[in-house]
Amino acid sequence: MKNLKALGLIVFALVIGLAAAVYAAGWVARQGGATTSKVVVAAVDIEPGSKINPEMLSSLDWPAGATPPGAFKDAGELQDRIAKVNILRGEPLLDGKLAPLGTKGGLSAVIAEGKRAMTVRVNDVVGVAGFALPGNYVDVMVNAQQEKSGNEEGKQISKTVLERVLVLAVAQEAGRDDTKPKVVSAVTLELTLEDSEKLDLARSVGTLSLVLRNQVDQKTVSTAGITKDELLGGKKAPAPLPAPAPVRKSRPARSAAAPSPSRAQCVDVIQHGVLAVNCF
Repeated sequence: MKNLKALGLIVFALVIGLAAAVYAAGWVARQGGATTSKVVVAAVDIEPGSKINPEMLSSLDWPAGATPPGAFKDAGELQDRIAKVNILRGEPLLDGKLAPLGTKGGLSAVIAEGKRAMTVRVNDVVGVAGFALPGNYVDVMVNAQQEKSGNEEGKQISKTVLERVLVLAVAQEAGRDDTKPKVVSAVTLELTLEDSEKLDLARSVGTLSLVLRNQVDQKTVSTAGITKDELLGGKKAPAPLPAPAPVRKSRPARSAAAPSPSRAQCVDVIQHGVLAVNCF
């Protein structure tokens, strides 16, 4: 009897194991038969403004249901296209990351629609010790002399004229994958046309400085700037007090009973700002 129970347990275990093996084999077969499609990916890191050629690309099997929108299946479609942003190795090439067809290579392909690129001369101090790298955002500050106002001399003022300006390139490099500081002599900024005019005027009237800001900080702060007197704690001269209005002196009407000056001698008496006539 005991042998029968043990045999039954063994048979039951074998059946369970066989069923599990059949299920696992079916699952593996279904996974192996999942549909895939070829997706073009970057074989090397591609910097913004670079012209794409076949040596930069490779193909990778991608699950058909998870293909990224805008992906390419044929590397021939990407011949001579221009990368608009930095594309890392193994990353799918998407149409949104490329400049429009017919765009030439270089920095012009990286400039956003409606914007302009403008270069300003900097040094190790103005350029934030080389930490203003492509892809960073900076504020632009100018230190200038105000124009004369009447007899007063123009005051020296420091004021922020532009906020959250994108750095497109430092010197002749537009790559955004480097975090090491680079002390250069020129920085190229992305600006609107109106901001380009402001920056052109600012660099002609004073000294420019770049102020590095947080990448995700999008707040703008409007300031009136600061003058040398305000910096050193000087106070503005008080405004002159207005002149007092003149006091009008009123002559009281003569009484009907008062004798005429032709009959008596009269004397004008001024007392407390009031004119009175005394006759006798």
